Amino acid sequence: MSHTLEWKTRLYLFEEEGTTKARAVVDTGTTVLTGRGTARRNPADPEVPEIGDELAAGRALQDVGRQLMAIAERDVRGTGATRPDPRPAVGWST
Repeated sequence: MSHTLEWKTRLYLFEEEGTTKARAVVDTGTTVLTGRGTARRNPADPEVPEIGDELAAGRALQDVGRQLMAIAERDVRGTGATRPDPRPAVGWST
């Protein structure tokens, strides 16, 4: 089974007095999710607006990602599917 979807995503950035705020809106056609992110510049750091944009946008997109994962988890549980056993820890024991 194959299908193709287009989800529309909009990213809004606002900067004011060393703080950048971002709002990411994802429209799946059936659901609209909104994520938010903020970045604050340390007054001792140089003013580089692009860095604030990147941080705030990344955080807003991560917020949407967390929401999508939560919805998917709920939908999987709703089907009665079981989660696989956790993977064993890898690496040196303490």
